[in-house]
Amino acid sequence: MAERAKSARVAKSARAARAVKAARQAEVRLPPLRPFEGGELQPDGDYDGVEFRDLDFGGQDGAGALFMDSALVGCGVGGTRLARARFVDSVLTELRGVGTDLAEASLRDVEVVDARLGGVQLHGGVLERVVVRGGKIDYLNLRKARLRDVVFEGCVLVEPDFGAASLERVEFRGCVVRGADFTGARMKDVDLREAGELEIARGIECLAGAVISPPQLLELAPAFAAQVGVKVAGVGE
Repeated sequence: MAERAKSARVAKSARAARAVKAARQAEVRLPPLRPFEGGELQPDGDYDGVEFRDLDFGGQDGAGALFMDSALVGCGVGGTRLARARFVDSVLTELRGVGTDLAEASLRDVEVVDARLGGVQLHGGVLERVVVRGGKIDYLNLRKARLRDVVFEGCVLVEPDFGAASLERVEFRGCVVRGADFTGARMKDVDLREAGELEIARGIECLAGAVISPPQLLELAPAFAAQVGVKVAGVGE
Protein backbone atom coordinates (compact mmCIF):
# COMPACT_ATOMS: atom_id res chain seq x y z
CA MET A 1 0.00 0.00 0.00
CA ALA A 2 2.82 2.38 0.95
CA GLU A 3 4.62 1.64 -2.31
CA ARG A 4 1.48 2.35 -4.33
CA ALA A 5 0.97 5.63 -2.49
CA LYS A 6 4.58 6.59 -3.14
CA SER A 7 4.25 5.71 -6.83
CA ALA A 8 1.09 7.82 -7.04
CA ARG A 9 2.89 10.81 -5.52
CA VAL A 10 5.78 10.43 -7.93
CA ALA A 11 3.40 10.18 -10.88
CA LYS A 12 1.54 13.27 -9.68
CA SER A 13 4.81 15.22 -9.37
CA ALA A 14 5.81 14.13 -12.87
CA ARG A 15 2.48 15.29 -14.28
CA ALA A 16 2.88 18.64 -12.53
CA ALA A 17 6.37 19.02 -13.99
CA ARG A 18 4.97 18.38 -17.45
CA ALA A 19 2.22 20.95 -16.95
CA VAL A 20 4.34 23.58 -18.66
CA LYS A 21 7.52 23.53 -20.73
CA ALA A 22 10.40 25.50 -19.26
CA ALA A 23 11.81 28.48 -21.08
CA ARG A 24 15.18 28.01 -22.72
CA GLN A 25 17.54 30.26 -20.80
CA ALA A 26 19.56 32.96 -22.49
CA GLU A 27 23.30 32.29 -22.22
CA VAL A 28 25.34 35.36 -23.07
CA ARG A 29 29.13 35.08 -23.17
CA LEU A 30 30.63 38.36 -24.25
CA PRO A 31 33.98 38.59 -26.01
CA PRO A 32 36.53 41.26 -25.02
CA LEU A 33 34.82 44.58 -25.70
CA ARG A 34 36.12 47.92 -26.92
CA PRO A 35 34.77 51.16 -25.41
CA PHE A 36 32.32 53.23 -27.42
CA GLU A 37 33.95 56.39 -28.75
CA GLY A 38 31.49 57.39 -31.40
CA GLY A 39 29.73 60.32 -29.75
CA GLU A 40 26.00 59.91 -30.37
CA LEU A 41 24.10 56.87 -31.52
CA GLN A 42 23.42 56.74 -35.24
CA PRO A 43 20.33 55.46 -37.07
CA ASP A 44 21.08 52.03 -38.56
CA GLY A 45 24.41 52.02 -36.73
CA ASP A 46 26.41 48.80 -36.47
CA TYR A 47 27.81 48.18 -32.97
CA ASP A 48 29.65 44.87 -32.73
CA GLY A 49 31.71 44.02 -29.65
CA VAL A 50 31.21 47.48 -28.11
CA GLU A 51 30.83 48.49 -24.46
CA PHE A 52 28.68 51.52 -23.69
CA ARG A 53 29.34 52.52 -20.08
CA ASP A 54 27.79 55.36 -18.03
CA LEU A 55 26.68 57.30 -21.11
CA ASP A 56 23.57 59.40 -21.57
CA PHE A 57 21.76 58.64 -24.80
CA GLY A 58 18.68 60.66 -23.83
CA GLY A 59 16.79 61.89 -26.88
CA GLN A 60 19.25 60.37 -29.37
CA ASP A 61 18.23 58.44 -32.48
CA GLY A 62 19.55 54.89 -32.90
CA ALA A 63 16.57 53.54 -34.81
CA GLY A 64 17.37 50.39 -36.77
CA ALA A 65 20.79 49.98 -35.14
CA LEU A 66 22.39 46.57 -34.58
CA PHE A 67 23.96 45.79 -31.18
CA MET A 68 25.78 42.45 -31.33
CA ASP A 69 28.02 40.98 -28.61
CA SER A 70 27.73 44.31 -26.83
CA ALA A 71 27.13 45.64 -23.31
CA LEU A 72 25.24 48.73 -22.21
CA VAL A 73 26.04 49.51 -18.57
CA GLY A 74 24.57 52.34 -16.51
CA CYS A 75 23.34 54.25 -19.54
CA GLY A 76 20.51 56.77 -19.70
CA VAL A 77 17.95 56.02 -22.38
CA GLY A 78 15.21 58.51 -21.58
CA GLY A 79 13.40 59.37 -24.80
CA THR A 80 15.98 57.45 -26.85
CA ARG A 81 14.69 56.28 -30.22
CA LEU A 82 15.62 52.64 -30.83
CA ALA A 83 12.67 51.58 -32.94
CA ARG A 84 13.41 48.44 -34.99
CA ALA A 85 16.83 48.14 -33.31
CA ARG A 86 18.31 44.65 -32.94
CA PHE A 87 20.05 43.39 -29.82
CA VAL A 88 21.82 40.04 -30.21
CA ASP A 89 23.99 38.24 -27.62
CA SER A 90 24.11 41.38 -25.49
CA VAL A 91 23.78 42.45 -21.85
CA LEU A 92 21.85 45.58 -20.82
CA THR A 93 22.66 46.48 -17.21
CA GLU A 94 21.20 49.28 -15.05
CA LEU A 95 19.58 51.16 -17.90
CA ARG A 96 17.49 54.09 -16.72
CA GLY A 97 15.04 56.49 -18.30
CA VAL A 98 11.46 57.20 -19.28
CA GLY A 99 9.86 56.93 -22.71
CA THR A 100 12.41 54.74 -24.47
CA ASP A 101 11.13 53.89 -27.96
CA LEU A 102 11.88 50.24 -28.79
CA ALA A 103 8.87 49.72 -31.04
CA GLU A 104 9.31 46.63 -33.26
CA ALA A 105 12.77 46.04 -31.82
CA SER A 106 14.26 42.55 -31.72
CA LEU A 107 16.02 41.07 -28.69
CA ARG A 108 17.64 37.64 -29.03
CA ASP A 109 19.86 36.05 -26.40
CA VAL A 110 19.77 39.17 -24.24
CA GLU A 111 20.03 39.78 -20.50
CA VAL A 112 18.35 42.88 -19.04
CA VAL A 113 19.63 43.41 -15.49
CA ASP A 114 18.47 45.88 -12.81
CA ALA A 115 16.73 48.23 -15.23
CA ARG A 116 14.90 51.32 -13.92
CA LEU A 117 12.62 52.25 -16.78
CA GLY A 118 9.21 53.74 -17.37
CA GLY A 119 6.93 53.90 -20.37
CA VAL A 120 9.05 51.63 -22.54
CA GLN A 121 7.49 51.18 -25.98
CA LEU A 122 8.23 47.63 -27.12
CA HIS A 123 4.99 47.06 -29.01
CA GLY A 124 5.36 44.80 -32.01
CA GLY A 125 8.75 43.67 -30.75
CA VAL A 126 10.25 40.19 -30.85
CA LEU A 127 11.87 38.75 -27.72
CA GLU A 128 13.57 35.36 -27.90
CA ARG A 129 15.72 33.84 -25.16
CA VAL A 130 15.58 36.98 -23.02
CA VAL A 131 16.02 37.30 -19.26
CA VAL A 132 14.76 40.37 -17.39
CA ARG A 133 16.38 40.12 -13.96
CA GLY A 134 15.87 42.55 -11.10
CA GLY A 135 14.96 46.22 -11.36
CA LYS A 136 11.61 47.88 -11.97
CA ILE A 137 9.82 48.69 -15.21
CA ASP A 138 6.66 50.80 -15.16
CA TYR A 139 4.11 50.76 -18.00
CA LEU A 140 5.96 48.35 -20.27
CA ASN A 141 4.15 48.29 -23.61
CA LEU A 142 4.39 44.84 -25.20
CA ARG A 143 1.21 45.01 -27.25
CA LYS A 144 1.30 42.67 -30.26
CA ALA A 145 4.82 41.60 -29.31
CA ARG A 146 6.09 38.03 -29.66
CA LEU A 147 7.77 36.52 -26.64
CA ARG A 148 9.40 33.10 -26.76
CA ASP A 149 11.66 31.66 -24.06
CA VAL A 150 11.46 34.80 -21.92
CA VAL A 151 12.04 34.87 -18.15
CA PHE A 152 11.05 37.69 -15.81
CA GLU A 153 13.03 37.06 -12.63
CA GLY A 154 13.03 39.04 -9.39
CA CYS A 155 11.79 42.22 -11.08
CA VAL A 156 8.81 44.52 -10.56
CA LEU A 157 6.45 45.11 -13.48
CA VAL A 158 3.86 47.83 -12.92
CA GLU A 159 0.91 47.80 -15.34
CA PRO A 160 2.64 45.86 -18.12
CA ASP A 161 0.58 45.69 -21.31
CA PHE A 162 0.61 42.29 -23.04
CA GLY A 163 -2.46 43.10 -25.14
CA ALA A 164 -2.73 40.90 -28.27
CA ALA A 165 0.79 39.60 -27.60
CA SER A 166 1.97 36.03 -28.23
CA LEU A 167 3.65 34.36 -25.26
CA GLU A 168 5.31 30.95 -25.51
CA ARG A 169 7.47 29.42 -22.80
CA VAL A 170 7.41 32.58 -20.68
CA GLU A 171 8.15 32.37 -16.95
CA PHE A 172 7.60 34.79 -14.09
CA ARG A 173 9.97 33.86 -11.25
CA GLY A 174 9.84 35.65 -7.92
CA CYS A 175 8.70 38.85 -9.58
CA VAL A 176 5.89 41.29 -8.81
CA VAL A 177 3.27 41.82 -11.52
CA ARG A 178 0.77 44.61 -10.80
CA GLY A 179 -2.16 45.61 -12.98
CA ALA A 180 -1.22 43.46 -15.97
CA ASP A 181 -3.29 43.65 -19.14
CA PHE A 182 -3.52 40.35 -21.05
CA THR A 183 -6.43 41.36 -23.27
CA GLY A 184 -6.33 39.33 -26.48
CA ALA A 185 -3.06 37.64 -25.54
CA ARG A 186 -2.27 34.15 -26.82
CA MET A 187 -0.41 31.89 -24.41
CA LYS A 188 1.38 28.57 -24.55
CA ASP A 189 3.43 27.17 -21.67
CA VAL A 190 3.29 30.40 -19.65
CA ASP A 191 4.29 29.77 -16.03
CA LEU A 192 2.92 32.27 -13.51
CA ARG A 193 3.22 30.02 -10.45
CA GLU A 194 6.35 31.59 -9.00
CA ALA A 195 5.24 35.21 -9.29
CA GLY A 196 5.49 36.71 -5.82
CA GLU A 197 2.54 38.97 -6.56
CA LEU A 198 0.11 38.57 -9.45
CA GLU A 199 -2.52 41.20 -10.18
CA ILE A 200 -4.41 41.07 -13.48
CA ALA A 201 -6.37 44.19 -14.36
CA ARG A 202 -7.73 42.99 -17.71
CA GLY A 203 -7.69 39.87 -19.85
CA ILE A 204 -8.32 37.26 -17.17
CA GLU A 205 -10.22 35.32 -19.85
CA CYS A 206 -7.03 35.01 -21.92
CA LEU A 207 -5.06 32.89 -19.44
CA ALA A 208 -5.72 29.69 -21.39
CA GLY A 209 -2.29 28.18 -21.96
CA ALA A 210 -0.94 29.50 -18.65
CA VAL A 211 -0.30 27.68 -15.38
CA ILE A 212 -1.05 29.25 -12.00
CA SER A 213 -0.71 27.92 -8.46
CA PRO A 214 -3.62 26.96 -6.15
CA PRO A 215 -3.09 30.07 -3.97
CA GLN A 216 -3.12 32.27 -7.08
CA LEU A 217 -6.36 30.62 -8.16
CA LEU A 218 -7.95 31.63 -4.87
CA GLU A 219 -6.69 35.20 -5.23
CA LEU A 220 -7.97 35.43 -8.81
CA ALA A 221 -11.27 33.69 -8.08
CA PRO A 222 -13.31 36.94 -7.91
CA ALA A 223 -11.99 37.99 -11.32
CA PHE A 224 -12.77 34.56 -12.81
CA ALA A 225 -16.26 34.69 -11.31
CA ALA A 226 -16.90 38.17 -12.67
CA GLN A 227 -15.75 37.05 -16.12
CA VAL A 228 -18.42 34.33 -16.31
CA GLY A 229 -21.07 36.51 -14.66
CA VAL A 230 -21.15 34.75 -11.29
CA LYS A 231 -21.93 36.86 -8.24
CA VAL A 232 -20.21 35.90 -5.01
CA ALA A 233 -22.13 36.79 -1.85
CA GLY A 234 -22.67 35.37 1.61
CA VAL A 235 -26.00 34.01 2.79
CA GLY A 236 -28.40 36.85 3.57
CA GLU A 237 -26.44 39.47 1.68
